[in-house]
This record gives sequence, structure tokens and C-alpha cells, in this order.
Amino acid sequence: MTTALVGLSHSPLIGKNDPAPEVLARIDTAVDDARAFVQDFDPELVVLYAPDHYNGFFYKEMPPFCLATEAHAVGDFGSQAGPLSVDTAAAKALAQGVLDRGIDLTVSARMIVDHGFVQPLEVLFGGIDRVPVVPIFVNGVATPLGPLNRIRAFGTAVGEAAALLDKRVLFLGSGGLSHDPPVPVLEGAPPRVADALIEGHPPTPEQRAKGEDRVLQAGRDYAAGVATMIPINPAWDNLVLDTFESGRLTDIDDWTVEWMGAEGGGSSHEVRTWIAAYASLAATGPYTVTSRFYEPVPEWIAGFSVTTATPRGSR
Repeated sequence: MTTALVGLSHSPLIGKNDPAPEVLARIDTAVDDARAFVQDFDPELVVLYAPDHYNGFFYKEMPPFCLATEAHAVGDFGSQAGPLSVDTAAAKALAQGVLDRGIDLTVSARMIVDHGFVQPLEVLFGGIDRVPVVPIFVNGVATPLGPLNRIRAFGTAVGEAAALLDKRVLFLGSGGLSHDPPVPVLEGAPPRVADALIEGHPPTPEQRAKGEDRVLQAGRDYAAGVATMIPINPAWDNLVLDTFESGRLTDIDDWTVEWMGAEGGGSSHEVRTWIAAYASLAATGPYTVTSRFYEPVPEWIAGFSVTTATPRGSR
């Protein structure tokens, strides 16, 4: 087996509330470089770690992570809808391998995913059906959130199991870095909102459009400096990136839920997808970060980053 990694931030506001042209040009160059990296690696399987934004996972049952043997995208924020090209045999092998390594894993035979999964597949591959994928949900929004060492242990188990597949495997982490978008919370929510967060009633087209408009306006307010959301934190973002680049993943075990939220905002826990991906890459030996890009983008309510990495000595 050969492996590689891409860490890629996402935002539903990309293409809808973009930054200045010179900022967008820098981002486009970094994304183009990552796309070329992926094309050169030519993965036979993508293990995609991504969060959900209350489109597929709800408080009625909220696992810390879940692996899909089949997945369908809802098409929120104009992202592609329809089935992902899930490699069911590989997904089942990884699930069994993770369980055999002592990690309690939830498995979904019909996972519903949103732009957090779809956007990286669209950006890097041109669509959700272009490459065999194993989608893995990592909770980065719904409380309570577990300790970071469990995400690292989970990613390690996936990486060890993937090593037995005899494939070129790309580990892809979607999300982060610091950002505090207007995601609803269960505690203190009015009954109608609480019921939706718990039961997962599909929104009507009108309700979905209204919610997406609210996020778009939040991005405009955030960029204008009139929002009350936690600011993007470049210092924290670069500390996170430094940790990945150093390979000292055990340092992550000391990060607390409270510290991450205070430093990076309510959705900073999407970084858990990157932790899992880097732990998977590190499972079979040291790695080298081959590229690293970072830009704070208030218009997207995100510290935006793209990284690539390979096992040490492979490139």
C-alpha cells in the first residue's frame, strides 16, 4: 500500500461570498497545487473524513464517528446531490479492521452527507462519483464532544486497517480551521428548532433556502466586522498546522474541548477530521508535509488551509 494526505478547508460560502480577487487567486493556486498532487498520486481509494451540519446526523443518535458502506449527498448550498461512489468492500474491511483494533465504531449502510463531504470531492476530483471513496463522519459540532486522543486513536486504527488493502489510499480531511458560523445548538433552542436537531426532519425547500440565506448574510456581516461571532484566529490555526507538520500528534491529546472552542470558535472541532487523517497517514511511519497554505478568509467565516503530505522518503 502507498498513502498520501490532503487537508482541505471547506465553506458553503465559496463562490457565493468570495474575498478580494488577490486573496482568491492565492487560494486558487493552493487548491490547484493540491489537485495536481492528487492527480500525480492517482488514488485507488479515498478515505474521506468530514463533519456534518445537521443534515445527516442528529441528536436522536449522535456518534463521535461513523463509517459508511453507502452514502447519499443532500445537495445543500448548491453542492452536488446523489450517491457517492462508495467502495463497499473496502468500507467493510476498514470497519472490521477498526473494530478488531479495539475502537468502537458506528457503521451506516445509508449515510446522508452534506457539503462537508461533497465539496472536497468536487474540488479535487470534479464530482462525487469520480473516485472510489470510504466516507467517515467525524462529529465536530454536536455536544458533548469526546477527548481528542480518541479521534487520534480512531484515525490510527483506520490507517493500520487501510495498510492491509494493497491500494493507493488518499486520506482526505475536510473542514476547519478556526471558524464560528451560525450553527444551531440544542441547549436553549426553541421547541421547533430542538425537535429538528433531535429528530432530523428534512427541511422544506423554503426552509433550506431561508437557512442558507442566513449563513450567507452572516458571512457578509462577518467580513464587514459587524458580527458577534468569534474572530478567525490565525495564531491558533498555525499552531494546529505546526503540530501536524511536526508529526508530534500525541501533543493533540492535551488539547481540550473548551480550549479549542475558546481559541477557534464553535466549529473549530472540524479539525478533528484532519487529526484523524494525519493519524491514519502516520499509522505506518513518519510523514513529511509537502505543502502548506493558510489564509484567513472572513468572507467564508473560516481560517482556510490546504496541506499535502506523504510518507517520509516517498517523494
